[in-house]
Amino acid sequence: MNAPAYQGINFILVRIHAGEWAEGDQVPSENELAREFNVARMTVNRALCELTSEQVLTRVQGSGTLVARPKYESTLVAIRSISDEIVARGHRYQAKVLDIGATIADEALAEEMQVSAGNPVFHSRVLHFENDEPVQLEERWVNPAVAPEYALQDFTNTTPNQYLVRVVPLQQVEYRIEALAADAGTRELLTMDESEPCHVLHRRTWSQSQVASIANLWHPGSRYRFTGHF
Repeated sequence: MNAPAYQGINFILVRIHAGEWAEGDQVPSENELAREFNVARMTVNRALCELTSEQVLTRVQGSGTLVARPKYESTLVAIRSISDEIVARGHRYQAKVLDIGATIADEALAEEMQVSAGNPVFHSRVLHFENDEPVQLEERWVNPAVAPEYALQDFTNTTPNQYLVRVVPLQQVEYRIEALAADAGTRELLTMDESEPCHVLHRRTWSQSQVASIANLWHPGSRYRFTGHF
């Protein structure tokens, strides 16, 4: 009787988590793994198939089975700072502020923020890194009536999300997720291939019966995924 597939999965994950097999490394053949772990070849095959479907491994024609690039996760239901998520995974977080200041709301932005066209709103762009790799480009617009000191903050020490959660009582949230093609500037910031799509989370929050902020969060499709539970 063949050993359960999870035994093969555990053997393989131990090698990856221990750093013996790094991103891009070729995994030994099924026969080699079966001999090394003293399990049936079918058990190894099932384990490789399951880990490939979970994107822990990837199969490349002509190259065999490789350790895949990790996909970092973002929780949808909770309004949680990306820095908290990264630190919770035991990884290093850092941020680079690209722009921060004020802009004039055009008609489309004014309608979404529920302010008059021509009104000034705060605008920021922050690039977030996990283990020195860019994983999120955050572009955010903030209502000055709700957070008047937003543009004075140092968002290398605290994220925009952490600041707003601290100073603005949250009443309501809406969001949508899309797969979009990024422009050249976004691809360069996120070190993406030209053909790679972005996972984009568009989120709008309310406080004090007003729209507090609108954020577009761009993530490289090949190394980021969203999760959530109720």
